[in-house]
Amino acid sequence: MKLLRYGALGQEKPALLDSKGVLRDLSGTIPDLAGKTLTSASLAKIKALAPESLPAVQGSPRIGACVGDVRNFIAVGLNFADHAAETGAAIPKEPILFNKAPNCIVGPNDDVMIPKNSVKTDWEVELAIVIGDGGSYIAEKDAMAAIAGFCVCNDVSEREFQTERGGQWAKGKGCPTFGPLGPWLVTADEIADVQNLAMWLEVDGERVQNGSTKTMIFGAAYLVHYISQFMRLDPGDVITTGTPPGVGLGFKPPRFLRGGEVITLGIEGLGTQKQNFVPFSA
Repeated sequence: MKLLRYGALGQEKPALLDSKGVLRDLSGTIPDLAGKTLTSASLAKIKALAPESLPAVQGSPRIGACVGDVRNFIAVGLNFADHAAETGAAIPKEPILFNKAPNCIVGPNDDVMIPKNSVKTDWEVELAIVIGDGGSYIAEKDAMAAIAGFCVCNDVSEREFQTERGGQWAKGKGCPTFGPLGPWLVTADEIADVQNLAMWLEVDGERVQNGSTKTMIFGAAYLVHYISQFMRLDPGDVITTGTPPGVGLGFKPPRFLRGGEVITLGIEGLGTQKQNFVPFSA
């Protein structure tokens, strides 16, 4: 299934995309795509519905983030071998984890705002995992069963804040609007091989990232297993899993966003995003 949320910011309703590309409202079935509505039992009930029995959504509404009320937004750093190479970093022996602020999450086509005093805002197309049943100490062999689905994430980053201001990477990762998610949450059963999906990102029409999940150092199942050793993964938690090469930091000289750019990005089978990057405004 392709599940999504539509409507004004903060007032989104759940929906599914049927086989003809029609949005079908799910608000009579579930209150939102969030938390326990993403467990395997809940998704099975949604899958059993006849899409044509659901009301069609009229017009062309705003598409919101494909998951609501995210309480834990976990990110993985330097998880693509070719991206680590372009930054000159060593291949991590274990996953590098940090948190993005959950309130940075926005819709896939919403504006992204350059932070105040930013000089190094950067882009990162990423595969995001949305947790379904979750749990602690999940075995790697059971990890895929704990996943509700996958979506596109732009892990927008401010590199000066991230690496030059001391402390943790979180400083450059959780600024307002730095977490576009969607357009869809694609349930895991629709993805034949999550470790072989093409990924791309363009800045003003120029292709700058062109990669694949096959170069991930730690795959999706391993990441769920690994992270669950340190924290409980709850339904609706999001894990964004790292980026392929082609980020602004990797250019020689580096290239960063100032506002006024249009970023488009996508992952095979998971849809596309388009964001206007706008200058800071209070």
